Amino acid sequence: MKTIKKISFNDIESIPQLVKDFLKSDIEGFENAVFSKRNFENQIQRKQNSFSQEKRMILAETIENQLSEYILTSKQSENLGYLRSNNTFTITTGHQLNLFSGPVFFIYKILQTIKTCTYLKENFPDYNFVPVYWMASEDHDFEEINHFKTENNFYEINEKSGVVVGKIKISDTFFISEFEKEFRDTVFGTELTLMLKEAYKSGNTLTQAIRILVQRIFSKYGLLILDGDNKALKNEMVEVFKNELKHFRLQHASKEKVESLTEKYGKVQVNPRKINLFYLTDTRDRIDFDGVKYFVVDKNIEFTPEEIFEELENHPEKFSPNALMRPVYQETVLPNLAYIGGNAEIMYWLELKDYFNELSLPFPILIPRNSMLFLSEKILNKINKLDLSIEDFFGNFTKLVNDKILNDNKILDVLNSREEILHKQFSEIKDLAQLTDQSFGNLVKAEETRQTKSFERMKKRLLKAEKIKQNELLERLENLFLAVHPAKSWQERVYNFSVFYSDFGSEWIDFCLDEMEVEESKLIIVAI
Repeated sequence: MKTIKKISFNDIESIPQLVKDFLKSDIEGFENAVFSKRNFENQIQRKQNSFSQEKRMILAETIENQLSEYILTSKQSENLGYLRSNNTFTITTGHQLNLFSGPVFFIYKILQTIKTCTYLKENFPDYNFVPVYWMASEDHDFEEINHFKTENNFYEINEKSGVVVGKIKISDTFFISEFEKEFRDTVFGTELTLMLKEAYKSGNTLTQAIRILVQRIFSKYGLLILDGDNKALKNEMVEVFKNELKHFRLQHASKEKVESLTEKYGKVQVNPRKINLFYLTDTRDRIDFDGVKYFVVDKNIEFTPEEIFEELENHPEKFSPNALMRPVYQETVLPNLAYIGGNAEIMYWLELKDYFNELSLPFPILIPRNSMLFLSEKILNKINKLDLSIEDFFGNFTKLVNDKILNDNKILDVLNSREEILHKQFSEIKDLAQLTDQSFGNLVKAEETRQTKSFERMKKRLLKAEKIKQNELLERLENLFLAVHPAKSWQERVYNFSVFYSDFGSEWIDFCLDEMEVEESKLIIVAI
């Protein structure tokens, strides 16, 4: 394995403009939320002044209880002890409980969280920094997480959905035997199969499965795993949840920011609701208010205002934050400095800045996670032979293909030169037409439009004809695109980590950690 190129997100056409502008500090009000040593220095002071010792003790005890079934590494035990100290802070990433971790970027975002802590310790030696993985165990969209994909197969489990995914118990283990068949002849296939069998043993919940898997892969780096589905932690959110139920504060406080982001960048990632909370029973369902009473959508459950506030006080664990309230929950219960997430996550965190200010809750530094792309030397050589670069595959590839097909085409050159002459001639006629009546000027403009469209039709027909004639080149270009973008998506959003781990084992994890960028969000290209 060898890294051959690292490309800044700002130089990749397909990265959302909102993320690019954020990284360049071009969005007013978010200058302090961008990665920099000075911003981290300020964030340390803000969080230290706002996070109580009581909260530290609750957090440490919660994590200790949740990991009590596992033998912690010395680094994990050390980090757990550090959490009780006022000079310790967390760097956090979060993710759903995807089957066997789901797409490989799950691995990348945790490794970047770990490496960011190392960077901060080197630059702020008087403080301690603990990497945390936040489990999205309360999500209820099972279809989003019940599968993963390798190069050759699609694996999924079928369980009763509708409940919070973390509580789903595994009974369908057929996929493990199929996985074993695919990877039995690879170097580390047996190890991967053992991982699957250990984590997805019949009777384990999905929360237990992911905790076992993450513990096995990342414990040596000191990563701590936190499940927010916890009464003690949610008890710290009672006042925030009460305010949300009474006054719909998240929607009101974020309204201006949502409108400004929408005006400049189009539709926002997640729209705030009137009440951004769910209620947990045997399922997870949205809470709404009709002006008189609170009710649980799709359930025969109603509360008077007095009843729902009493329920919140006595059973905070039954109230579950949605995607927009979850960041507030995380930053309330963690001594957190920064959140590492994908582009979509970063974009919905940006909606919440004013709400954080209203709560006097420090808004974290936001770090768009790195991306990685592993390509064989054979594929890279084919790209080079066609005089292309990796960057070409992350822009307008349709235009690139068309340009390649029509490269040095004599007919196209003639069409372009004649079209240029046409526009020049019509320009002269239009200048003279201004000296006569308006109807004649309109006729000239219409005729220019008609003849221009004729040239466009000829170019389209020429392209179609050349694609048929150069079918072999077209097929090579399309195959290369699919090698870089399996299923026409970024590789990291399609393949599971097993695709790479099966050949390189834990060496691959260490390699990714070593190559991971910290100070800048980049796409890292690796030859294998």
